[in-house]
Amino acid sequence: MTDQTPRPGGRDLFLVCNSVDELGGVTTWSHQIARLFTERGNRVHVIGIAPVEEHLRQELPAGLPYATTTLYEERPPSIPPIEGLKGRLNAAERARRASRASQMRAKAEQLSEMFRAAGPGAVVIVTQVWAMEWVALADTKNVTLIGMSHESFEASNKSSRGGRVRRYYRDVDRMLVLTPEDADRWIRAGMDNTGSMPNPLPFLPDTPAPRTAKVVASIGRLSDEKGVDLLLDTWAEVAPKHPGWTLRIYGAGGDEPLLRARCTELGLDDSVAWMGRTGDVLGALTGASVFAQASRAEGFPITLLEAMAAGVPCVAFDCAPGVREIVRHGEDGLLARVGNTMELASHLDRLLSDRELRDRFGDAAFHNVKRYASSEIIDRWEALFAFLQR
Repeated sequence: MTDQTPRPGGRDLFLVCNSVDELGGVTTWSHQIARLFTERGNRVHVIGIAPVEEHLRQELPAGLPYATTTLYEERPPSIPPIEGLKGRLNAAERARRASRASQMRAKAEQLSEMFRAAGPGAVVIVTQVWAMEWVALADTKNVTLIGMSHESFEASNKSSRGGRVRRYYRDVDRMLVLTPEDADRWIRAGMDNTGSMPNPLPFLPDTPAPRTAKVVASIGRLSDEKGVDLLLDTWAEVAPKHPGWTLRIYGAGGDEPLLRARCTELGLDDSVAWMGRTGDVLGALTGASVFAQASRAEGFPITLLEAMAAGVPCVAFDCAPGVREIVRHGEDGLLARVGNTMELASHLDRLLSDRELRDRFGDAAFHNVKRYASSEIIDRWEALFAFLQR
């Protein structure tokens, strides 16, 4: 049996992602976890499969205290399924597939070399199932292998990712999702190696936001799943009742031109501020009195954690188990049925109309969210590593 006792000074930990710098919550989580594990004395390496286009890239801080590697210089082309006899007999298509498969094996061998060089007790955490397609080809016999899904069971199974999770994570040492509710659903679906691990708080301020500004904040990619169009429809119901209030939308993405046009069409240009990307999330939240999220799908949304850590009460669509685990409806925030903009508008109207309620919910959020403090979550990770290596 291989010695699984970590080297003095910590473990070798590999975080294998789709990309090391793609905009979005999984990348933010990956670098936060990498930093926290490094601070615990572990040797961390964040590995991305491929780069992303410039407009989808986030700027990483200089001088990261851990290594990063991207396997490909360009993103490999996607290969759709072969259809019919004509497709199977297409020589050019077969050659293209053979070339991609050969490149995948070569990149997987790079991963194998890294894993073989690791010390006893090494752990590989695959953050997204696309990245697992390369890890599955690598030599992982001397490492503990953990596969993650950062989206809800429902969202995963509405896409091709549900089938790939079943295929690629079936034999990992542990599959992790974000909530016990989703873990139970995966177990009932036959994935009996599934457990749950919530996201940690990105920050924990000493005091809550003052909640004095007439500002509602929203933070996220300007893309369909984040539901900014639904938020604009909601704001169209709320803004006329609350003159002087502004909806600040932080984020960037390919849907921005369409969303700005929708804003103008709804007559909201005077009450909506397009703030672009922000490198100061806490500052953006501290300048708000309410946080709004209208996502169609989520996993365990970091932006909700951030807002609550800042002491800002939240209204959101109850679009995933992670949302209703973070926000306790009627205690520290308000949840609406997915897509029901009238209900979301009613919740916003209630908070904007009642300063005492905003303060009560905000203070409760500031207190309640501490159950996701980073030290608590890293302790849970380390206990999991020890359990899997017994």
